[in-house]
Order: sequence, then C-alpha cells, then structure tokens
Amino acid sequence: MRRTHTCGEIRSADIGKKVCLQGWVRFSRDHGGVEFIDLADAYGITQLVFDPEDISSGADKNSISLALKGFTRESVVSVDGVVRKRVEGTDDPKNKTGEVEVLITKAEVLNRSNSPPFELGDQKESVLPGEETRLRYRYLDLRRTEMIEALRFRHKFISAARGYLEKNGFVEVETPMLTKSTPEGARDYIVPSRVHPGTFYALPQSPQLFKQMLMIGSMDRYYQIARCFRDEDSRADRQPEFTQLDIEMSFVDMKDIQDTIEGLLVHVWKAIYGKKLETPFMRISFEDAMNKYGSDKPDLRYDLPMIHITNIVKDAPYEIFQKVLSAGGIITGFNVKKEMAGDKIGRNEIDRLIDFVKKNGLGGMTWMRATKDSLDSNIVKYFTPDVLSKLKKEMDVKEGDLLLLLAGPRKRVLETGGQLRKKLAEDLELFDKGTFKFAWLIDCPMFEIDPASGKKDAFHHPFVHPTTSLDIANVGGASFDLIMNGSELGSGSQRIHDPEVQRQIFRMLGISEEKIGTDFGFFLEALGYGAPPHGGIALGVDRLVSILLNRETIRDVIAFPKNKKGQSLLDGSPQKVDDDKLEELQILSIAIDDIDIEDIK
Repeated sequence: MRRTHTCGEIRSADIGKKVCLQGWVRFSRDHGGVEFIDLADAYGITQLVFDPEDISSGADKNSISLALKGFTRESVVSVDGVVRKRVEGTDDPKNKTGEVEVLITKAEVLNRSNSPPFELGDQKESVLPGEETRLRYRYLDLRRTEMIEALRFRHKFISAARGYLEKNGFVEVETPMLTKSTPEGARDYIVPSRVHPGTFYALPQSPQLFKQMLMIGSMDRYYQIARCFRDEDSRADRQPEFTQLDIEMSFVDMKDIQDTIEGLLVHVWKAIYGKKLETPFMRISFEDAMNKYGSDKPDLRYDLPMIHITNIVKDAPYEIFQKVLSAGGIITGFNVKKEMAGDKIGRNEIDRLIDFVKKNGLGGMTWMRATKDSLDSNIVKYFTPDVLSKLKKEMDVKEGDLLLLLAGPRKRVLETGGQLRKKLAEDLELFDKGTFKFAWLIDCPMFEIDPASGKKDAFHHPFVHPTTSLDIANVGGASFDLIMNGSELGSGSQRIHDPEVQRQIFRMLGISEEKIGTDFGFFLEALGYGAPPHGGIALGVDRLVSILLNRETIRDVIAFPKNKKGQSLLDGSPQKVDDDKLEELQILSIAIDDIDIEDIK
C-alpha cells in the first residue's frame, strides 16, 4: 500500500516526514502561482501545497505541474510530499490537521471525476441541494463529513450492542428472508416462486415467529441485526426496509427483558459517549401517559402535564363546557408557567394556538391568565369564586401563568392535547436537544377496539401474553414500549407459550378457524411441543441512531435509503421487469394500453 497516512491523521509531530496521501480533490485555489489543494478522504482533510519556488530536491516540477492540471474537483489523486508547518496566521483551528500542510514532491491522477452536481464540503460551509438530488447521487453524498460520521456512529452503536449481548450469553442467529405471508399488521412485500408457480414468499415484517420458535428449539438467548420489510407509506421515521436489533429470551419475565435492554444501553452509552447512563428508566403506565401527556410515547424532557379539571368545572354555567359534559366529554388543560414564558404569550399567539387546536380536531380552546389576585379572561365571569379557587389550586396557578383549556370527546381531547403539548415545548424551547430521557411504557392494553364496529385489533401484535382474564372487557397485555424524547424506540412483550391461549387470541381478533390453520398452523404446532415461557423486544436501529444524532429523518443515517415515495432514485427501483422474466415466473403481464375494449365486449 502506497498510502502512508489518511487525510485526517497528520499532526505537528509529523513535520519533516515524507508521506503519501490519496483521496479526493475537494477544493483547489491558486495564490500567485502557489497552488493550494484540500485533499479529502473518509477521515478528514489535509491541505496540500505546490510552490514552484520552494520544491524539494529530486522533485520534477514540470511533471507535478502537468499532473495538477488533472486535479479537477472530486478527482481521485495520489500525492507524495513532505509535512511542514503552515505559515504563521494561516492555521485552521476547526480542522484537526489545520496546523500543517504537505509540500508536494510527486503527484498523480488516479481517476478523473466528472463535474459533481453539488458541493461536497462541510454542510455548515456550503448549501446542500434538495434531498432528491442527494439520493440520486448518494455515492457522492456519502463523501460528506455528516454522512460519514452518521454511518460510523451507527456502526459503533451496533458493534457495542453486539459486544454486550455476546458477553451476556446471547447467540446471533439469522432467520429466513423468504417466509410465509402472515397477517402482522402491515402489508407484505411478495416474492414469486419460479420453482412452484403460482405460489409466493413474503419478505419478513419482523422475525417474530422464527425467534419464538428458536426459543422452542432451546436457543434460550437469541439476537439478530435483522432486516425487516413493510409495504407501507414512507415517513420521516419509516422506510420500506429497515433494521432492528432483535432479541428473544427464555425463562424470563418482563422485568428481565427490560433490565437486559437497560444494561445494553448503559454499555453502549459508555462506549459511545464515555458517560454513565442513569438506570433504572422511569416506568409510566399507558393510561397515565395518555391522561397526562396525550401520547403513548410522551416526551419527558419537560414538565408540562395535562391537568384534568372535569370535576371542578362541571357545575360552572359555561355553555360550551356544559354541552361537552352532557355528551360525555372531558375538560383538561395546561398551565404554561411564567418561568416557561407563559407571561410572554400574547393574544396573537393564543389565537394561533386556537387555530392549531382546531386543525387537530377540536372546536376551539379557552384560556385564562393569572394576575396577582385572580384569573383574567372573557370566560371568567361564568365561574364562581369557589370554582376559580379550586381551579387555581388544582392547576398550581401562580401570577403570570397562562391556562389553556380543552374540552370535547375524551379521545380527541387527549390526542389534541398531546399535539398542543408538543407544539408548546418546541415553540417555547422547553427542552435541550442534547438531553435523552428514556422511559418504559407499561400496563398496555391487549386490544384496540373500534368504537363503531366493536372489532378488536392487537394493540402490539397477537403473540402478547394476556395479564388478565380474557373474559373481561379491558384485557391487559404483558407488553411494553421503550420510549425516548417523544419517540418509540421499540416494543417488547412476554409471549404466549400455550397453544390454546394463542388460538383463543386469534379467535378474539376475528380470525376464522380455517385462516388460523392456514396462516398459523405450523406455529401452533410448534407451541405444542413444550414451548418455554419466553419474551423479547426489537429496537429500531435507524430511528434510535437518527435521534441520538439529532437528524430530522432516518434517511440521513441509512447508506442507501428510499425516498418519501418508496423509490430508490439511485438505481431507479422499483421498475418493470421484462416479459420473459414474468413468463418464467408464470405471472401474467398485461398492459392496460394494449387491451382492446372490443375484445372484452
């Protein structure tokens, strides 16, 4: 290997050394016949200098000058030279190699580059193009420092997680990518079989059934960096294909699984940040999370709970509240404390918050501002002094505080309150973006019930062990979520290990006996051969890494992601395939434009 150093490792201690650097020409500039070149690779940038008046003996000035003519932006080059200290006053303290430069003694173009479609300098120093352009030329986008750091951080996270799990007796096992299509919530990606015409595989939405069968097979402690596929609409935190850290354990309860994840994150935190992560994580029930924060993944970095005041204002002769209460609704609200800048929120801003609430499904929002002696608002006249006194006590009101009150159907009020809470926190900057607050969402329900049809859907998935009798209305499930900063990082649960209980859950979800046999017969059979009590969890690697790096989208921490429409702009997929391939798979290909309507008639 000719390269002696990377472009990010030369320091003052290397002054006087002969070196060979290889990389991409990021920028070049001519200062009065002296050429300066920024040479970049995955490790950093080093400044090169060609000075015809200050060249080492033995160096061929003409051949160097000729080679430099081919040093177009982003061309790959090789340079030999001598490390020297930069001229006084030209140091670059932002660059780790900024105290030195390399005086060129030999230069060679290894591969000339076409003119790049956008600047590849540090994002802070250049204007990036739109995401579509970046994804179209992703191989160039990956040269940017921000992308390099994201992929290295991702690698470091996975490497540290692997180390912890292996140290604690977990075995990495690969599960199939071509599997049976089973209803797990999202749509499957389907793969046709050439060998068995008319039949199809499905790409896995998760390794759920296989990892449970590994427990039946006595594997005991399994993990996998699993690739998963879901044919659903892309969002900032979703992709058609994604990566999860998948874990399953035998002879454990929910706390054992949670303790394992907390230990893993403590280990990862130490490896990445060199700091101790405080454990155990806070526990919050699903019911409390919805009531206090209007979300099953609340951001706990700031203290802004919803305070329920239905019982306090139920007797107030305020027509809007009375209509809501007579329809079975609730009344709740927020106390935006003076120290949160509640006293700085003017009437115009309140009107904008009212519009926000309306767009999120409620008819409006009422408000009161706390003065030195009382509450001030155009609705205060509808409340007796006793009700106002109780309201101030319940909401812990002090002078300068602003009360924002919501009224309406329970579910809509809670969900809108959750959105309003998030908006207030962002607008008032109530949290530090560098703070990470973990918590476990526990005591989740087993089912979600459609209020119109009464149909049950699994709250997480149909393999969660029930914690209560199946005969009661609100069946509890042994499931839990790991949440951080308003995002769900992963879901876990104690699994059903009794085949008859599993069969009963399928029935409660409205799955017919025939469908149970067709889709899950193999799994029920496996449970019947001595399945141990077991449970596990899956953490979304893409989402967790994007949050830790404060990226707005998981696409910025994935090497080759799809765009918002699920397309790969780099290679043009998905795309049509040749008819001969479809014929080989015995799949009928009909172009609508080729159909003669008269033939159909």
